[in-house]
Amino acid sequence: MSGKKVVVGLSGGVDSSVAAYLLKKQGYDVIGVTMQIWQEEDNEFQEENGGCCGLSAVDDARRVAQILDIPYYVMNFRKEFKEKVIDYFNQEYLEGRTPNPCIACNRYVKWESLLKRSLDIGADYIATGHYARVEQLPNGRYAIRNSVTAKKDQTYALYNLTQEQLSRTLMPVGEYTKEEIRRIAQEAGLPVAHKKDSQEICFVPDNDYAGFIEESTGKKLEEGNYVLEDGTVIGKHKGIIHYTIGQRKGLNLSMGHPVFVTEIRPDTNEVVIGENEDLFVTDLICDRVNFMAIDHLEEGKEFTAKIRYNHPGAVCTLEDLGEGKVKVLFRESQRAVTPGQAVVFYDGEYVAGGGIILGKA
Repeated sequence: MSGKKVVVGLSGGVDSSVAAYLLKKQGYDVIGVTMQIWQEEDNEFQEENGGCCGLSAVDDARRVAQILDIPYYVMNFRKEFKEKVIDYFNQEYLEGRTPNPCIACNRYVKWESLLKRSLDIGADYIATGHYARVEQLPNGRYAIRNSVTAKKDQTYALYNLTQEQLSRTLMPVGEYTKEEIRRIAQEAGLPVAHKKDSQEICFVPDNDYAGFIEESTGKKLEEGNYVLEDGTVIGKHKGIIHYTIGQRKGLNLSMGHPVFVTEIRPDTNEVVIGENEDLFVTDLICDRVNFMAIDHLEEGKEFTAKIRYNHPGAVCTLEDLGEGKVKVLFRESQRAVTPGQAVVFYDGEYVAGGGIILGKA
């Protein structure tokens, strides 16, 4: 690929560093870019977590670029990140849903914004260190394919990429296991070979979502009622942003047996409590559907759907409801379908598409 220019998003971690190394070996003209999106982290947190998008990431990424002898830049994407990721994250929780900010970041910041700037400086492609593969299928469409290692597969968070974005994306890490990537990094003399993977959501380092939302929005969430399905009041909750579907811990209810959050009602500021069996559903509706490996639904065709990142997947059929909505019918009932999370449909190893869960049908 001599002469083809690719901008690699360097997060300061081992995966993106090896992506840059592999592409350079393949003959690409590689440029390293770190996306400056969030820098409110202290040194202690940096050391513990190897943050994926703060000052520590810049230091590590710059060292990697020097070793690889590639140009390196830091690009400021704070505005895009705040609008497309943080504001979305806050609003979803305030409306009683459970968002996935990494999916929004991938689609609107790591791809849309970075790709535009990369094309502006004459690049042909962008590349990342995701554990996934991009392939063009016989039908002409581009699709994300599972990585060779199921343990690190990151395809779920990439379902929302467009055909144009995919046609200009390289993901060399998807051909390797994590152990192989670390070995390649060590052999290449990269200082991040044994750096810890970043954990949790990068802009909520202490994992206190509710505290972050209240601080960044200036809104103090009011307490409300825990209720049963029929509206019977059984206690007081701390504010709906503290809860998600299927939650059992931290409810502070004395019911004599385990109970779970089965629904969040933002209009009445109620959190519905029920039994484990109340969490199982056989269908759901999603909207804002993005088709990837396919451009339309065939009636009766079976897919495997994941309703959260670590879900093993479940056999289903899909029904097009129009206006970007799809009904998902599962062969077996699924637990804790959560509004705001993504449901991603797989056709074999390929992402057929996905959408945002509205709730049960």
